[in-house]
Amino acid sequence: MKLAKRASGAMKAFAVVLSLALPLILAVSAADARVGGGSSYGSRGSRTFSAPPVTNTAPNAARPLDRTMSQPGRPAAGAAANRPGMGMLGGLAAGFLGAGLLGLLFGGGLFGGLGGLSSIIGLVLQIGLIYLVVRFAMSWWQRRNSPAYAGPAPGPAAAQTNARSGLGFGSMSSAAPLEITPSDYEAFERLLGEIQAAWSNENVNTLHTLATPEMVSYFTEDLRANDARGVVNKVSDVKLLQGDLAEAWREGVTDYATVALRYSLIDKTIERASGRIVEGSDQPQEATDVWTFARRSGGKWELSAIQQT
Repeated sequence: MKLAKRASGAMKAFAVVLSLALPLILAVSAADARVGGGSSYGSRGSRTFSAPPVTNTAPNAARPLDRTMSQPGRPAAGAAANRPGMGMLGGLAAGFLGAGLLGLLFGGGLFGGLGGLSSIIGLVLQIGLIYLVVRFAMSWWQRRNSPAYAGPAPGPAAAQTNARSGLGFGSMSSAAPLEITPSDYEAFERLLGEIQAAWSNENVNTLHTLATPEMVSYFTEDLRANDARGVVNKVSDVKLLQGDLAEAWREGVTDYATVALRYSLIDKTIERASGRIVEGSDQPQEATDVWTFARRSGGKWELSAIQQT
């Protein structure tokens, strides 16, 4: 009897800690910094829901897009749709777990309506039921939103590169039906720096000249979120270290080029009121992203998607 009471007390204490920690865990997972930091969003034309080939620069598969306007019926914005691994399941699981823990804390068990089970065996059965429900929901969500990523990853041969094409970029041996010239690589490197600078300066007008309207809508949303938090993200000293062309193609009058970018930068988030650094530091760090650029009718390149690796 005493053992059961002690176990019940320990579980209640654990429930209190987890109930308090859960909102903090979700808040940390929602934090972004540099452009695209922690998120994948935008559109890649007809290849939006296909994984770009891996490269020497980004040997891991690019993550599916969290936010995109390319799929009818899929949310393009909002906290439930713009966080990796969260979406509908995140809000459901958080509320489900939080309510269950509070029910346990106040003596009602994880589910008060299941006959008032309060023994350790009853608790284990209830936790097992939650696990099965969450596992089923996760499987359903992944099948619904990531069909194009179900195939095998490209083999090592697909990541081999030819001679360097200039400005730190290499080209894929068999994935560039659209010719990408040294001037294009120069434009990609320039856009990397200019977009990060415009983001750092919160200059939405300049971002409109560098990225597609869809991407600017996401940038604007994230900048507003920073403003609501009372912080500003400052990015400086952006330097391309290595770049690979993953694929390039044409759809009608629009050209697309997806490139993997490894670059160094100083990335820090500052509290607006005090100037205190709350995230990042003054020390350079490295980042690797997969960026897709688009141009219409031979015009200038614009950023149309960012994917994390």
